[in-house]
Amino acid sequence: MTRRLARFLPRRRRSSRSPRRLAALLLAIALLPLVPATAQAADPPVPPPSAPAARSAVAAMQPGWNMGNTYDAIPDETSWGNPPVTRELLKKVKSQGFRSIRLPVTWGIHQGAAPDYTIDPAWMAKVRQVVDWALAEDLYVLLNMHHDSWMWVNNLSTDHDAVLARYEATWTQIAAEFRNKPSRLAFESINEPTFSGTSGDDENYRLLAELNKATHRIVRESGGGNADRLLVLPTLYTNSEQGRLDALATELADLRDPMVATTIHFYGWWPFSVNIAGYTRFDATSQQDLTAQFDRAYHTFVARGIPVIIGEYALLAYDHNRPGIIERGEQRKYFEFLGNHARERRLTTMLWDAGQFLNRNTLQWRDPELFAQIRSSWTTRSGTASSDLVFLPKSSAITSQTLTLNPNGTDFQGLRHGSRNLSQGRDYTVSGNQLTLTATALTELAGDRSYGVNATLEARFSRGVPWRIDVITYDTPVLSDASGSTGGLTLPTRFQGDMLATMEARYADGSNADPADWTPYQQWDTAFSAYTGDSIKLTSDFVASLKDESRVTLTFHFWSGTTVTYHVTKTGGTVTGTTA
Repeated sequence: MTRRLARFLPRRRRSSRSPRRLAALLLAIALLPLVPATAQAADPPVPPPSAPAARSAVAAMQPGWNMGNTYDAIPDETSWGNPPVTRELLKKVKSQGFRSIRLPVTWGIHQGAAPDYTIDPAWMAKVRQVVDWALAEDLYVLLNMHHDSWMWVNNLSTDHDAVLARYEATWTQIAAEFRNKPSRLAFESINEPTFSGTSGDDENYRLLAELNKATHRIVRESGGGNADRLLVLPTLYTNSEQGRLDALATELADLRDPMVATTIHFYGWWPFSVNIAGYTRFDATSQQDLTAQFDRAYHTFVARGIPVIIGEYALLAYDHNRPGIIERGEQRKYFEFLGNHARERRLTTMLWDAGQFLNRNTLQWRDPELFAQIRSSWTTRSGTASSDLVFLPKSSAITSQTLTLNPNGTDFQGLRHGSRNLSQGRDYTVSGNQLTLTATALTELAGDRSYGVNATLEARFSRGVPWRIDVITYDTPVLSDASGSTGGLTLPTRFQGDMLATMEARYADGSNADPADWTPYQQWDTAFSAYTGDSIKLTSDFVASLKDESRVTLTFHFWSGTTVTYHVTKTGGTVTGTTA
């Protein structure tokens, strides 16, 4: 996947996604879903439907799992923090309900010089062994060309003949190596294709069509099992804007191959998926963005008999090493909704896992509750609620608290605390979709009212997984004065049970501070973070972007609904923060 975050400059990444291009390109790709693609012809050619065998194979691949940041890692499989692949990993993946794996592979850094571009035999043997292990576990495998897309293939426009020769030589070797493997092995031509130095989308579409056609020709002409092996072809950027989909439909109409499928990627509504512009919740805007993208893929391809694979899905900023960027309950609502709509639109999904979901050292899920939600979404819906957090201010008397239930077609069946079922009427009441926890129950659950989570409840529904509700005692967070440099500023903070949601930053004239000056709400990690229990940190990017001698007012928004104001001033290389 191409990370759509300006902060992901080329450098080593141990989690969510890998290092890659310049920040400007990343941010531009980030905004692709917000900008309409170049219009295609009013009536693009209608491709013929894929063969029943292609459709059944893609359906049988649901659900899928990505072995990310491994054979796509640079320079080697352990370079981005994951251990060497074992047969036990594939067994674990299969045991968890996955029926396919996507195997991203970066080939170029393991190739010799022109004209042969010979792939290192030891590297090819590693890839072959993982493919064999997965096939032996009765898993489908989707093998691709991954980071080559931005490392050298992207120069196709400016160095056409050399790039095309290398691309064809690479696929010729891949096709030859795997030509006799079972049909459960599929090929994906290239990951997230992008091109530099072009005149625009029309040229981009032409270049991608040239690559896809080259892959198709090489694989089919290699014979053996490749004569009718499933080929998976991406849109430009693997993006699902209508122009991208129509361009790929035109390609398929030209190829007229019954054993093809298409692929897109999905990481959520960008502002929500990275926590910027105040999008801290999986709200109606995020839902509409998801349904629109899945619906376009469905109407362009699935409804015409051409299967679609969401080759990568997750959330851009979800990372076990950086908790809090996206609140836990909002994550769960996102994955629950995504799984359901993908099922409705008959889209095969492949979870992008670079080690942030499954710990490959222990073979245990880092967040079992979140994975339970993801797994449940493959087959059914789950009930949720407006929040998974109930805050009780320590400085005042406990009163009843109300949440809105989102049954999602299920029936609410009650609340549970540990091994005890709570009593309707005494502990809670339900009126329509309004769930009210009584003051009596909350007083008992709060116990000694120490800061933080005092009790965890389960809202149970007729199907799916229970919805977790944490009962939390808090008081208004307290920040202290601080001093630092343009290298960053640490604000001592007593959170007192509360949790940071987002940060606003404005100058005295009301204008927005940098680096995200198009919104007052800055991006988590790019401008600020709160990963420890004793401070909020302002990043070097944020502090360095501030106007000299100008006072910036920060408003910190916490999940309890509390806001705290703070002031920062940069004077030369010195930065000071004050509460007054």
